[in-house]
Amino acid sequence: MDYYEILGITKSASQDEIKKSFHKLAHKYHPDKGGDEKKFKEINEAYQVLSDAKKRQQYDQFGKGFENMAGNGQGNPFGSAQGGDFNWAWQNSNQDFAFEDLGDVFENLFSFGGGRRATKKDVRKGKDIQVDLEISLEETLKQTLRKITLNKIITCHRCHGTGGEPQTKINECFSCRGSGQVQQIKKTILGSYTSFTVCPECKGEGTKPEKLCNVCRGESRIKGEETIEVSIPAGIDNNQAIEIEGKGDAGKKGGRSGNLYVRIFIKEHPVFKRKEDDLYVSSQITYSQAILGAEIEMPTLEGTKILLTVPQGTESGKVLRISGKGIPHFGSYGRGNMFVELIIKTPKKITKEQRKALDQLKKEGL
Repeated sequence: MDYYEILGITKSASQDEIKKSFHKLAHKYHPDKGGDEKKFKEINEAYQVLSDAKKRQQYDQFGKGFENMAGNGQGNPFGSAQGGDFNWAWQNSNQDFAFEDLGDVFENLFSFGGGRRATKKDVRKGKDIQVDLEISLEETLKQTLRKITLNKIITCHRCHGTGGEPQTKINECFSCRGSGQVQQIKKTILGSYTSFTVCPECKGEGTKPEKLCNVCRGESRIKGEETIEVSIPAGIDNNQAIEIEGKGDAGKKGGRSGNLYVRIFIKEHPVFKRKEDDLYVSSQITYSQAILGAEIEMPTLEGTKILLTVPQGTESGKVLRISGKGIPHFGSYGRGNMFVELIIKTPKKITKEQRKALDQLKKEGL
């Protein structure tokens, strides 16, 4: 197959286009990535030739037979010191090549992963914390303050986050020269590449105290307790979370603390059911109240009672609305509504007088 076709490019392709196509296909078909080994070898062979200006010129002029004509049987796009072709390097690899690092090769050499370096800010930032908090339905009617005690990572009380004993001098790390990172060079079958990792000496801080803190042993943080007051807004709904910035685990050596996320769960109410910002409740009425109409007392979530007018001729299951007696709208003004379902109560036992009255009503067609 034509080398240009293998790489999916035209004969007029630039060296940058050839390299870009090779990187893309090598990533796709590499055996260590689950790709086709045979296809990968073809891609490598095509790249060996087309990435070399002299070989490309000879290939364009003589085709695949140019190597025999030129007496050149070698070709490694990464300049392997072993000599020979890719097949030799693939089948006879030695300790100089790290096959297990091929994933890093594509992320660093080809920049598929962006080659992002860890920063001091990344290393020092404290972790976020999430906790669950249960409240009653009544507590959603207005802003509520609740205190919670957390077992978390807090700033060391002795060194105040420096990691060193009080009055101890803080020096720049000798290993990383204050950068918090060290450089590593690895060899693979695709060549050498450079990666950056957190400095093991200072653990990414870039500095080291001359004498470590006796309490935290240089970590600048310890396990402890903290009591936090949580402000729960009115109208909050079930499974909603409140973010409290800076109340997660303490950052390391002056790093930013993580955030606290309080997820709210609302207890089931014995009387009222909530749907969004509306409340639903059922109320039983008698036959006479349904037929003649009446005013009945209805409970509210605040604990007070209000009068509800039952229209004459009300059927069982009729729903009446009471405006503004639901849940406050979260983050805005106003409240939802309360809906009352009227259920006509059928007594299981009646008195003689009630029976006589019902018989009379029966005769009247009721």
